[in-house]
Amino acid sequence: MALSADTPRSYELGDFNDLPVKASTTIYEGAMVGLSSGYARGLVAGDEFQGFAYRQADNSSGSDGDINVQVYHEGLISMPVTGVTGVADVGKAVYASDDGTLTLTEGSNSKVGVIHRYVSSTTCIVKFKAQSTSDAVTLTDSTTGTAGTTINDVTGSFDQTILNNNFASLTAQINNLKDALEKIS
Repeated sequence: MALSADTPRSYELGDFNDLPVKASTTIYEGAMVGLSSGYARGLVAGDEFQGFAYRQADNSSGSDGDINVQVYHEGLISMPVTGVTGVADVGKAVYASDDGTLTLTEGSNSKVGVIHRYVSSTTCIVKFKAQSTSDAVTLTDSTTGTAGTTINDVTGSFDQTILNNNFASLTAQINNLKDALEKIS
């Protein structure tokens, strides 16, 4: 309905979010936070990354959702990243293997963000953002095709190699676009 009077609203400002904490769980200040069945916990590889805990949240004797944890859900953070070798790693995806460990290895780890700036040795500034199951995922190409920059015509005489190469090329370009969009968002 269109407004016909002032309507004060409640706004949340900044890069914070409050999440209900899983039962029998303590989340420590500075920990990466993941979701398990909709409740926050110290991140475990494969969890949906939700941010970094602003303060400790001790729900060790409580039930699901008895308390909330406040998280920074988006921003920049200085942390060691396993696998970093130098400035050439800027822009690479960063993953978490637990609530305190960042790595360049995807595997079954949780996507956290990208290397924003190389600082020294293994320390980087990481641009992080809470993930959502609706976020785009990296496509896997199992066609045995070879990616290129040209999509070839599949003529009347079917050629499986051309078709596989076309799918491999499309998959590679979709993944490149996804990665580029993640770097700017």
